[in-house]
Amino acid sequence: MTNSTRMTDTMHTKMRPIRDTIPLDEALAIIMDTARPVERTTYVGLTDACRRVLASPITATLDVPSFNRAAMDGFAVIAEDTFGASRQKPRSLRLVETVHTGSVPTKRLSRGECTEIATGAPIPDGSDAVVMVEETERSPDDGIEILTPVYPRQHVGRQGADISSGEVVLNRSDVLTSSRLGAIAALGLAEFEVFDRPTVAILSTGNEIIEPGQPLGPGQIYDINRFTLGAVIGEHGGVAVAYPTAIDTIDALEASVDTCLDNDILVFSGGSSVGERDLTLDVLERKGEVLFHGIAVKPGKPTVFGRIGDTPVLGMPGYPTSCLSNAYLLLVPLLRRLAHLPAHQIQTLSVPTAQRFISTTGRHQFYTVRLVNHTAVPAFKASGDITSMSQADGYIEIPAQTDIVEKGEMVEVKLF
Repeated sequence: MTNSTRMTDTMHTKMRPIRDTIPLDEALAIIMDTARPVERTTYVGLTDACRRVLASPITATLDVPSFNRAAMDGFAVIAEDTFGASRQKPRSLRLVETVHTGSVPTKRLSRGECTEIATGAPIPDGSDAVVMVEETERSPDDGIEILTPVYPRQHVGRQGADISSGEVVLNRSDVLTSSRLGAIAALGLAEFEVFDRPTVAILSTGNEIIEPGQPLGPGQIYDINRFTLGAVIGEHGGVAVAYPTAIDTIDALEASVDTCLDNDILVFSGGSSVGERDLTLDVLERKGEVLFHGIAVKPGKPTVFGRIGDTPVLGMPGYPTSCLSNAYLLLVPLLRRLAHLPAHQIQTLSVPTAQRFISTTGRHQFYTVRLVNHTAVPAFKASGDITSMSQADGYIEIPAQTDIVEKGEMVEVKLF
């Protein structure tokens, strides 16, 4: 073993307690200050565009509808021919043609004539209104009896009434919902420009971590965080890129980090606490800069954040509940900013507590709860227990200066 290797290894033989923590809002402000929205773009089709973000405006190049069309099944008429019509004194018109959806009229209407027409079909030249079929009767001579008058443009979808040619239909940074995709489809566009989704490298660390599906050896655990983080990233506009688990040496971890830096964000799972083999902090200090280490929250205190070049690096605690909790609190806002998405809107529900909650004074606690009979029941077990999250409906926040929330006290549950 060389002297340099010995020095490298001895860097990690002592635990380094987190003596100074910063408030959550300060940590989040530091993280968001590094956020630079992704400006890479690509073209996608309608079937792949839901929840994508437009990179350029959509401007109509045609009218929608592109013709005057029937808004009801019935008869296209000249409105003036129906004036004075009633069930007692119907107006009789001569039927000259039937037009189904997908076909076009071939005859221009003259006074005293009508065209049977289906909803959505183009109305014939000369007509200016549609009488609903329910307001008509057929006469013995195959004429059409009009039982109620209509006014010009009644039951007619006018050309350009929905979208006018030249109109800006959608703007840059609009999120593509189902209805917005419908508007794009109405314009006949097959592809359009959207922002690339940010890529997030997930790098699990630890000799004890193995892939699900493999047999567990002594002291080993399955990699939970790779999959919970990947799901959160996908839900909030990113693309998770999972890398092979890094073994617990600083050289191996540095080599793994080098392969991750072409992504927009790097997230470590594990390696941010005070254990003797937690190397994330060392690698971040050697390759970039540490912006904070330790947040006054529970769970999730031993979180580290910094930069390597222009890449934000978030070191999550290895415990599954701590990791997932901080993913919601810290990673999601950063990711959504990079993805040009608006801030995530969390649904809340105000309910009384079912029992007393005891918190840790001095740390802002995120306490997972279940909703039972319209009350909040504790779900939190321990930071290492994934069921603290998987069996919860949401969480309550207990401020740092509060140590007890009494039974029956009203709390705001933030729903998952």
